[in-house]
Amino acid sequence: MGGMEWLLEIVLVGLLAATLYHALRLERALGVLKRDRVALEELVSSFNNSTRAAEQGIEKLRAAADGAGRQIARHIDTASGLKDDLQFLMERGNRLADQLDHLVRASRPLAQEPPRHPLPEPRGYAAAEPDTYAADEMVTAPSNGDAAEPRVRSRAERDLLKALRMSR
Repeated sequence: MGGMEWLLEIVLVGLLAATLYHALRLERALGVLKRDRVALEELVSSFNNSTRAAEQGIEKLRAAADGAGRQIARHIDTASGLKDDLQFLMERGNRLADQLDHLVRASRPLAQEPPRHPLPEPRGYAAAEPDTYAADEMVTAPSNGDAAEPRVRSRAERDLLKALRMSR
């Protein structure tokens, strides 16, 4: 039995050596873990600071988005009012264009007929400046057939008379 005790003690010494080897490895791993724990705490602290900064940034973005949304809403309200005004003006312009078209069509047969009474020549027409409508002239037009009353003829009337004469 003496050989068996020695064998058992050698196995026990081998197991103790393996335990010692694993204990040393575990101690080194725990040392690394302690160092890593400090780095991990710094990482967690940095992560918390980044999270706080992100939350503040989100709040600033939310405030900016709200301000921009209110500004866009004001622009939309203004544009809506302008759209209504433009639509009204467009409808009014279309009505006036239709009336003008109707009047032009109605006056075409009259323009093609020879005039019953010759139109008087406007005095001073050639001397007037071409771009001003302020220069008006006095024209005498018979009202009752025997008395002559002075009347002001505008530049637009003179232009119309000239265009009618040219169309003949």
